[in-house]
Amino acid sequence: MKKLFCLLICVCFITQCAISSFGAQMVVRESEENVPSTFSSAVPNGDDKTKLPVEVKAKAAVLMDVQSGKVLLSYNPDIKLYPASVTKIMTILLVAEAIDSKKITLADKVTCSANAASKGGSQIWLEEGEQMTVDELLRATVIGSANDAATLLGEYISGSESAFVALMNARAKELGMKNTDFLNATGLDDTTEAHLTTALDIGIMSCELLKHDFITDYTTVWMDSLRNGKTELVNTNKLVRFYEGTTGLKTGTTAKAGCCVSASAKRDNLHLVAVVMGSENSNDRFETAKSLLSWGFSNYISYTPKIPEGAITSVEVIGGRSERADVSVPQIATELIKKGEEEKITVKTDLCENVSAPVLEGQTLGTVAVMNGENTLAEYKLTATNEVKKLTLPDVWLKMLNFLATGETKYPF
Repeated sequence: MKKLFCLLICVCFITQCAISSFGAQMVVRESEENVPSTFSSAVPNGDDKTKLPVEVKAKAAVLMDVQSGKVLLSYNPDIKLYPASVTKIMTILLVAEAIDSKKITLADKVTCSANAASKGGSQIWLEEGEQMTVDELLRATVIGSANDAATLLGEYISGSESAFVALMNARAKELGMKNTDFLNATGLDDTTEAHLTTALDIGIMSCELLKHDFITDYTTVWMDSLRNGKTELVNTNKLVRFYEGTTGLKTGTTAKAGCCVSASAKRDNLHLVAVVMGSENSNDRFETAKSLLSWGFSNYISYTPKIPEGAITSVEVIGGRSERADVSVPQIATELIKKGEEEKITVKTDLCENVSAPVLEGQTLGTVAVMNGENTLAEYKLTATNEVKKLTLPDVWLKMLNFLATGETKYPF
């Protein structure tokens, strides 16, 4: 009689569920773990060198974190200046993107045009009709800063130098480089007054280029050669040889631009880029770049917050064909923080204790937040990895029949 009475109660309950959806109390489980704080925007920036913690011997300079794109230090970051061959960072970026998208390959052979062969300045003396692979041209551009090779690569990607320059400017706009106007693929400025950019914009495209991991196979090479050793390549970026952790990136020098460099380096998972524009001599640009990078490595670390162990479990599903829904655990990105602030941040997880069926795959069941006090630095969704359909009347009766047949003591609902 007791089991029959319980069965009647179940029937009443199930009938009610067939008319309306199951209610579920959204109970939240909270868990926290101390992790480092994010970057503070209160850093010396602007147009006053005396406020900077390092000596800047240049017209403009920027120090940025490659991972986040955050500016750590800056001096005249938005004034428009001639970039000289630092321009080639955009040229190299577009080549890297064409390679990664399979539009071209490193093994492709490219025939030199009259236009590319006519370029002056730094070059590998390409002759019209001469063939080189994309790999060889990229080495010449990155290591030797060859204007003829850079122009030829642009022509190969877009069909002509003018079309490639249009692509350069379009990509700059997409990246948020608001104060940039490229007129060629090389940075040659003898006949132009309008080929201009800023330290900040160079930093932006430098960070974007470094997302292509293979490019450091070129930017970290000190010496190389082409034409079976007949043409020697020596990297114009001396930091490759003399500064620990250097990953690149590009130098540039003209009478109008002065001495420029976009110098990147990586230590202990912290990747930084220092842009220096308009130094009076080569030594000043490298010393300024080293000072910026060293200051960054001394004051910041890159840290990946961790979700507290056991904080994320499956979620109970009320009125579903399955009793629980599995939860996808997000990958937490690294955070740039000042050294010594490791104990100021918390990671907080909010996860539903139960939820009503149906549950859709990808449905949000909670969040993970990286917090700095009351401020949310980053937030990630916790989602269902599987679909859980709602119980139907046939499902209900099957569960009841199984309950009666097996003699289980736990009610199926």
